[in-house]
Order: sequence, then structure tokens, then C-alpha cells
Amino acid sequence: MPKVVFSEDRCKGCELCVAVCPRKIIFMASRMNARGFRPATVTEMDKCTGCTLCARVCPDTVIEVYREAPAKKEG
Repeated sequence: MPKVVFSEDRCKGCELCVAVCPRKIIFMASRMNARGFRPATVTEMDKCTGCTLCARVCPDTVIEVYREAPAKKEG
């Protein structure tokens, strides 16, 4: 299952990741980070497809997407 991790302390709340998420599972948290911004976060992680659009659009590279490695073929 894919996993999205945000460095919330570095997020400036630009909401670009919210706009590009095809599953609409990223939203802005109600709390503030250390810089005074509402950081992006994910709800319903199980719906994430691991497309990496959020990470690619983030101008501050605060998003990392982890996916399982494909199974090795025996042969």
C-alpha cells in the first residue's frame, strides 16, 4: 500500500498538492505548523494510489511517497 509522508514543519500551505491529488485525499490541517502555516496532510491513506503527483508539484519538496517494490519474478 502506498504511503505519503509530509514534512509538516516545512510546509508553507500553498495547497498545490491538494489541487493535483486525483483521489482528493489531501487537505490542509486545522492546526498550524512552526512556521505559522496550515500544513497539508492525508486522510484515508488506504485510498492513495502512489501516483506521486503531490510530491512532484510541491515547490518545497516536503512530500515523500513510498510504494511497495514490485514482486521479483522467479525463473
